[in-house]
Order: sequence, then structure tokens, then C-alpha cells
Amino acid sequence: MNLIPYGAAGVVTGSAYLLELEHARILIDFGMFQGDRELEAMNIVPEGLHARDLDAVILTHGHLDHCGRLPMLVRRGYRGSIFTTAATIEMAELVLRDAAHIMEADYERKLRKAQKKGMKVNRDDAPLFDADDVADTIKLMRAVDYDTLLDVAPGVAARFLDAGHMLGSASIELRVMDQGTTRRIVFSGDIGPHGLPFLRDPNPPEPADVVVMESTYGDRNHRSLADTLAEFSRIVQQAVAQNGKIFVPSFAIGRTQQLLYHLAELFKQKVIPAIPIYIDSPMGINATRIYQHHTELFDDESTALLRSGELLSLLTSVHTTETREESQAINDVKGPIVVIAGSGMATAGRILHHLRQNLDDPTAHVIIVGYQGHGTLGRKLVDGQQVVSVLGDKISVRAQIHTLGGFSAHAGQTELIDWGRHCIGPTTSVYLTHGEDDARTVLAERLQETTGVVPYLPTYAERLIV
Repeated sequence: MNLIPYGAAGVVTGSAYLLELEHARILIDFGMFQGDRELEAMNIVPEGLHARDLDAVILTHGHLDHCGRLPMLVRRGYRGSIFTTAATIEMAELVLRDAAHIMEADYERKLRKAQKKGMKVNRDDAPLFDADDVADTIKLMRAVDYDTLLDVAPGVAARFLDAGHMLGSASIELRVMDQGTTRRIVFSGDIGPHGLPFLRDPNPPEPADVVVMESTYGDRNHRSLADTLAEFSRIVQQAVAQNGKIFVPSFAIGRTQQLLYHLAELFKQKVIPAIPIYIDSPMGINATRIYQHHTELFDDESTALLRSGELLSLLTSVHTTETREESQAINDVKGPIVVIAGSGMATAGRILHHLRQNLDDPTAHVIIVGYQGHGTLGRKLVDGQQVVSVLGDKISVRAQIHTLGGFSAHAGQTELIDWGRHCIGPTTSVYLTHGEDDARTVLAERLQETTGVVPYLPTYAERLIV
């Protein structure tokens, strides 16, 4: 068997793994690269993929860095099934439609600017896919239940296990018939931490022959949630005292809902007053509605709060701003307020307009609550860059920048190792992906100390014999 990583090999984005068997070719995830221009230039369908020859595609979850190139694959002729959970189908449709809209809007803006100058736009600026490609992609998706063995290709069965990373997220266990024996191949997808609001904790697979494992935070543990919430509370209290505005670049799916839950907790404890909260993200609003469609996936605590009606009663100060005009009107609202807007790495979306308006305000607070890839505006703010470019304007950073790693939807190092202990045995081949080299090198060392197995760190398009 051959395994070829067509993404997330030494970087965090672009997850894509081609598994070549004698009798089948299966693609696990086909995500978009995000970050600087060099990374985004890798958003292609690689030569060796041959979309029309694939027998199946399996999708672990609906974040863009895992599903974002699927419409490109369909545009190139893929017509087979895309197996994933029901919640992921809804999430992926939301994410892909949003991506198509952003690319089309960006292209139209560049086209207008070029025409004014009597020039042509660069061919590379054309959208990678459009709304029709997204619709064609969603039609190919087939809903799969957790913990059910399903035939996905000749001689290959798949089982989806709750990964606890976002609603509908899964780790994948493949059972492959190979020369009369059955081999287990596990793809971790993104592994969540324990205790995330709404989500159940990750369900690790049984021991496997091959494990392809994420390593996003393989070099460190997150700050405890209790400490993170205490700091979050202090920041909000400070902003309230200053009548300042709080801006949170947030992933629309997962992080936005998590923040609402924690703000409701702070309101309940009367630690902070029930100040206005603006969900300034059409995708975040729709993602919250999808959460309401799939309460059967909630953990026990969140289910109890929802059934009692207490959660909704605590969040009466939430405003959803779906239109551009509603978003722009936030500029005229006096603080203290909380604005939650995408994108999570501040690479696109409405958060850019808020940052352009407010980064030079010393009473403004920007709270970074998730991973920030190299080259992104979010990463530049985390790294303390004093002047940044936002929508073409140079802005001096005078706002207070806070990084709260304890809100991450990714497992930290200890939780990754604990997950790995369940499925890594003495003869397991382990491949660490979905992590920058520093992180996965450290995790490889820790896993070797813990399991005795020496993990391998593959590179992009490397053909691995597994």
C-alpha cells in the first residue's frame, strides 16, 4: 500500500492523504492551504491525484483546511461518493459556499481595479471554484453514522469515531483487506481536547497497523481552561471599565459557539454585566443554527442546559448581524461590546474591517483564541508586529492584543499522547502530519518515549510504503 500526503506535511493546513491499494484509491480529506502566498499557491489538484480514478473520498470534518479543495476535485471530474457525517455535510456546505463567495468577491474587486487602470487581472487571481462547483460537491456527500462499519471501496470498510474537535468531526478507521489479512489504518483528523462545550470527548480508535496523526500542538500543552476563563474574565472587565470594544477573530464553526457558552457562564456568575455581543458573521450565525439541528451530538452538560432553557435566557444580549449594513453599524455602537467575527486567522471576512477601524485604538482589545498560521494577520498580531497591513492600509497597532490558547479546539501535547496510546502498539507505523516541523518533531520524541515507536515525519507528495 502507498500513502501520499498531498498537504499538511510540515504545515497545519491543506490536509489530504491519498491511499493507494492494489484494488482501490481512496482520498482522505482534501483541504485548502491557508497562510502566505507561497502556501496558497499550493491550492491545486496535484498531478498524481487523477480525480476520475479515485474510488472514494472520506472527509473527517468541515473546516476549510480539510474540505476546501473538494470542489476543485469535482471540477476535475470526480463523481464518486464523499463519505462523512450528517453534521459535516451541513458544515462543509456552509464553509465551501462562504469560501466561493469570498473568492468571487475578491476577484470582482481586483477586476474593477484592473479595469480602472486599463490592465488585465492575473490569471492566478481567478476563483479556485464557484457556487456551482460547491453544489456539485455537496450532491456527492453521503451521510455516515458514528461507530458503524461501512463499505466505502472494494475491500475497504470505514468506521467513523467522534474526534471531539467540532460538530460532526471524526477520526477514521479503515479496515483494508490486504493479501488475505485485514489491516487497520487510522487517520486521526483533528483531535479535540477534553471538556469542550457542546461536544463529546474524543473517542480513540483501537490499536492499528498504521496511524496518521495530527500534531498541531505537539510541542506544548494549552493553558488550563480555568486559567483561560479567569484571564478572559479580566480582559472583559477591563474593557467594561474603559468602555472599550472587544474584537475576537473567531472560526465561525465551533469557536463562536464555545465563546457564547463561556460568556453565558460569566453572565450567570455575574462576574461581568450582560454587555452586547455581536455575532458579525453570517457563517457563524448559520453554524449556530446547525448546532441547533444536531443537539443529539451534544455532551450531557450542554444538553441539560439547553433543555432547561437557561442557556438561551442568559444570552438575550446577543445580536446577529447578517447584512453588510448591520455590520457597518457596529462602528457607531459605543463600548463596552464584544464583536465575534470571522475569519479565525484574520485572513478574510468582516473582522478585517473591524481591525482596520480599531487596531489603532488603545482602549480596544483583540483576543486571539485559536491557532494562527504563518503569514496570517492573526499571527502577526500574536508576534507583536507594531504596524500591519489590513485591506491594503498600514495600521499602527495600539490596541491591546491578548492570546488565550486555552480555548483551542485542538488537543494539547498530553492529550495527543493519551489519544495515541489507544491506537499505537509496538508494531504500529506512525506518521505525524498537520503540524509545523517544530511541533511534530517534539511530539515524535514524546511518542517514542511513551510507546517505543519512532514516528515518521513525511513531506509533501512523498510516496510512503505502509
